[in-house]
Amino acid sequence: MKTGELSTCFCTNEIEICREFYQHYFAAKVIFDCGWYINLRIGGDGPSIQFMQPQNDMPVFSGEGVTLNFRVDDVDAEHKRLTEAGLETAMPLEDHPWGDRGFSVIDPIGNSVYIYSDRKPSEEFRQFYKK
Repeated sequence: MKTGELSTCFCTNEIEICREFYQHYFAAKVIFDCGWYINLRIGGDGPSIQFMQPQNDMPVFSGEGVTLNFRVDDVDAEHKRLTEAGLETAMPLEDHPWGDRGFSVIDPIGNSVYIYSDRKPSEEFRQFYKK
């Protein structure tokens, strides 16, 4: 299978709150909006994320167990920008031996949003990377 894009859609009653969160903190642009379903492009030309109001008997996303990973060029700058804008971190900014420096915040429906930049992994973790 050849795929052009992978995106995630969350079934929620909190569409407007999610729209505002991703627009405000992640420069998301609405690329589709029919009222009960929105598609947001992160950072103008980045990946997309969708939010949909439940249709018929669809279950609402419970906010547990999902982490959205955003790789950025300068995680320190993003951390500064987001904390100065008022977001609280769920995980502090720190270096990780598996090869990144990152932190996380929580979005309005409970997703962990992990923001990171690549770093050289420690010797312990280098062996797990496949070429």
